Amino acid sequence: MVAAQIVSALAAAGIGPALTGITLGLVHARGFDHQLARNQVANHAGNMLAALLAGWLGWRYGFAAIFVLTAAFGVLAIVAVWLIPSAAIDHRAARGLGNTDGADALSGWRVLLTCRPLALLAITLGLFHLGNAAMLPLYGMAIVAAHAGDPSALTATTIVVAQATMVVVALLAMRWIRVHGHWWVLLVAFMALPLRALVAASLIQGWGVFPVQMLDGLGAGLQAVVVPALVARLLQGTGRVNVGQGAVMTVQGVGAALSPAFGGWLAHAFGYRVAFLALGAIALFAVALWAGCRGMLRSAIDVQAVQ
Repeated sequence: MVAAQIVSALAAAGIGPALTGITLGLVHARGFDHQLARNQVANHAGNMLAALLAGWLGWRYGFAAIFVLTAAFGVLAIVAVWLIPSAAIDHRAARGLGNTDGADALSGWRVLLTCRPLALLAITLGLFHLGNAAMLPLYGMAIVAAHAGDPSALTATTIVVAQATMVVVALLAMRWIRVHGHWWVLLVAFMALPLRALVAASLIQGWGVFPVQMLDGLGAGLQAVVVPALVARLLQGTGRVNVGQGAVMTVQGVGAALSPAFGGWLAHAFGYRVAFLALGAIALFAVALWAGCRGMLRSAIDVQAVQ
């Protein structure tokens, strides 16, 4: 079990920067945002389909069928990667080096420390995930403890509702970015969590999973499109785009890893409602930090509707 979780975590950590690099290499910086949104639509639609199939197969044939389904999807993913022509990937563009004539030089690792907007983005996301990661498991436990829902049905519903919302949000994200800019769209994503915490604290009932997970889909769906686009934009020309993606994901992961311990302690000591409100309060710090530093960020990342 532990080994399986370690392997899964390693794969999850590597796939984000790898997909970012492949996408940049295929479509270059100009087409990156649009293709990234398309990638996320396919990603969330696949997750939703997998959840539905896993639920049906598990009910019909037992848990072993779910593992077979997971392995089959893994094989199909490998085949899909093999079908991408290696010659179609511009490896300079994949690293974030803009000029094909070699004029751009690879920047040193220090660029990750000296890019203040990147550091701010990472810290803000770390705070967000510190408040976010524990929300769903705690909400599920609160509903079950209150005898307000069936655990099996609840698990399936949380996945399907969130992923369906993310599909819609990913479809709309690029239009919102063109109209309002990256900064505003990410601010909306951050603001979804305090609202989600308030709803979770107020609606510990079976049907409450719908607004709670729709708000999760809004925040996560927007971040999945905006954050990689921002990192690529901030580090374009340095050749360190993929490393930057990994650095930001590392800070996110630290926040997400600490969240269950913190949220679980709050729920045990003060109850579920207090835990939800406290986790939402952490997200308010992320909102305040992002809003308070707008002046520094806007020149670096804000994309106007007309360029």
